[in-house]
Amino acid sequence: MTELRPFGRTGVKVSPLTLGAMNFGARGNSDHADGIRIIHRALDAGINVIDTADAYSQGESETIVGKALADGRRDEVFLATKVHMQIGDNPNHRGNSRRWIIREVENSLRRLQTDHVDLYQIHRPDADTDVDDTLGALTDLVRQGKIRYFGTSCFPPSAIVEGQWIAQRRGRERVVSEQPPYSLLNRGIEREVLPVAQQYGLAVIPWSPLAGGWLSGRYHRGLTEPISLRAARQPGRFDPTLPANAAKLAAVEQLAALAQEAGLSLIHLALAFVLEHPAITSAIIGPRTLEHLESQLGAEKVSLSQDVLDRIDEIVPPGTILNQADAGYQPPSITDPARRRRQGVTPAR
Repeated sequence: MTELRPFGRTGVKVSPLTLGAMNFGARGNSDHADGIRIIHRALDAGINVIDTADAYSQGESETIVGKALADGRRDEVFLATKVHMQIGDNPNHRGNSRRWIIREVENSLRRLQTDHVDLYQIHRPDADTDVDDTLGALTDLVRQGKIRYFGTSCFPPSAIVEGQWIAQRRGRERVVSEQPPYSLLNRGIEREVLPVAQQYGLAVIPWSPLAGGWLSGRYHRGLTEPISLRAARQPGRFDPTLPANAAKLAAVEQLAALAQEAGLSLIHLALAFVLEHPAITSAIIGPRTLEHLESQLGAEKVSLSQDVLDRIDEIVPPGTILNQADAGYQPPSITDPARRRRQGVTPAR
């Protein structure tokens, strides 16, 4: 029996591993029957959390999850999905506005074949939407019974604190969880996000604990081109010829040697490391095949020694992000030059 962990202060108990459904559908594995088999195997192995999103294969992932749970297993699962990313071509079919959240939750419920979502997450921050407007819409959905709780993903610590403050000041339901990227190669959230989550009693369910496949054992010196569909879509994170990714590859080789010395697969070392942090609730694994799933099951039972943890810190120091492209979210203050420049101001002479 898998030892369950508290989901923040909600009173809900969840498995240390969460099944992520991003790779179900056209984006990854388009075989619905195979996706259902993977989901059922995960549930049989003791996983009780499934995480998906409306944007994963434009809703197809939610459809597959809905089919898998339609056989009477819905009540076994703490079901999570997300809203924010662009759906279709309509410019208003995205973001964190009340209009879109209220509309899109109905679409997710239909695809998931359920009358409620246990955790509804805001997929990314939205600088163009008032935070109170978003919290108000989510609060209404909680009180209507369409969602039980709500959380965020890739929110910086200042935004996490702002959400808690506004909820208290305006009488809103509060955010109960955060879903950031976290892995042996991407430890940035150790600086502020995880301490803030602990301070406010938030559950933390990190994505990409295998660093998008870098910690699967497939990457090695001598690679000259991407080796997966995801790598081809995101060259900034995976192109081995880029200096930041060369640093990742060097770290992977050292970590692989450490895993071998410890008698572990690199996959189990990576997952066990993420689960070791006291702020982490459940790590999201995103298998595309049954073989991928089987290679990750059991990591929650691995305990890393202090010596192994110290050696990890030497290879990738705490708080380090080897490649900023892995950070998950860059605010408009970084991505939009217009926010950093005084347009039309004549320089002093």
